[in-house]
Amino acid sequence: MSKKKIRIGIIAFLGLICIITGTILLILPPKIDTSGYTLIDNLKIEVYSNLKIKDLLKSIDGKLLTNSKVSTEKLGKQELTFTYEKNDGKKRRGIIDIEVVDEEEPLVWLSSSYTARVGSDLNLEEEIFCADNYDSNPNCKIEGTYDLNTAGTYNLTYVATDSSDNQEKIDFILNVYDPAPVQETQEKEAVVEEQEPVVTAFNSVVETHKDDNTEIGIDVSRWQGEIDFSKVAAAGATFVMIRVGSQEGVDGKYNIDPYFKQNIENAIANDLKVGVYFYSYADSIKEAKKQANWVLKQIQGYKISLPIAFDWECYDSFNQMELSLFGLNEVAESFLETVEDAGYDGMLYGSKSYLNSIWRYHEYDVWLAHYTDQTDYDSHYVMWQLCQDGQIDGINTAVDINVLYKNEKGDGK
Repeated sequence: MSKKKIRIGIIAFLGLICIITGTILLILPPKIDTSGYTLIDNLKIEVYSNLKIKDLLKSIDGKLLTNSKVSTEKLGKQELTFTYEKNDGKKRRGIIDIEVVDEEEPLVWLSSSYTARVGSDLNLEEEIFCADNYDSNPNCKIEGTYDLNTAGTYNLTYVATDSSDNQEKIDFILNVYDPAPVQETQEKEAVVEEQEPVVTAFNSVVETHKDDNTEIGIDVSRWQGEIDFSKVAAAGATFVMIRVGSQEGVDGKYNIDPYFKQNIENAIANDLKVGVYFYSYADSIKEAKKQANWVLKQIQGYKISLPIAFDWECYDSFNQMELSLFGLNEVAESFLETVEDAGYDGMLYGSKSYLNSIWRYHEYDVWLAHYTDQTDYDSHYVMWQLCQDGQIDGINTAVDINVLYKNEKGDGK
């Protein structure tokens, strides 16, 4: 073999070594160095917290290169790694050991007292709303004894405990009464004076709430009966949310609202902006997606310029659904995600108290229900249902009146 060929072979071999070495250097992660940063004092992270790596750092000697979201949907210990560049220009890896914990007590809603007739079949366990942010089946029970067949006043305690031993205890009273025997003498009938029903005039809402950032409209369903949308539009309404349908209880069939077709066609014919909502009893992600696809089928061919809203209000059935509060939010999100994937805007409907207590883990627009002159709900919302006793030309019954915001409200906006 000639010397020239030997030199070429040596050069090629050295080149190959350089390529392999460079590749290895590229593959190998930066060296672990925990000296270039300090961590926050408390690394016990509450479940479902919305955090990124930077939120766990108190200070850093250099620049953070990876700021990924921290997974906090499962309890337990985790080791997180991130990359940063020290002030000397070298890349290093950092390590953070965290523990995801649940320190929130279950949510219990109950009255301070309940009344039942002797012999009643009242089921207190079903009457009282009991839920947990993490557990789908917290231990909910009544402490104390009572007898629905014996008149008396019973002092009871409702106790809810989750798997992390967080506990909520609330005292309440059960009054069991024995009805008095029917009087043989005829009781004098009380004279009840008829009072004028309280109504909220649509034009008064326009005067109070219409500005450059708002539009005023209504939401309707079968309960409003026949609607003259030409008069509704002439009265100043610029939009309408229309119920497309509802579900007949948990696992029930879907029914299209009997007035949906004429409502949506007549609203569009009178140049009103239109959105729709569905009244749901969904208890699973699968069921919610199925409902969303059913809604999408009903609105085909119509110009929908406002969101499709998910209206879930079956709290009296929640105890039997075996859902956590986070799980319920996932049900709502699956419905809204499905309609948004189809090209529509999604929106979650809820009252102020439910939005604050239950609908806390979603990232969708909110349709707020709060019947007051001026809401103090301070999270983000795009629509506000301010009354259910509205009066407007074109509708012979009470109707909900809504304010639509061009720029969302809440958090000082």
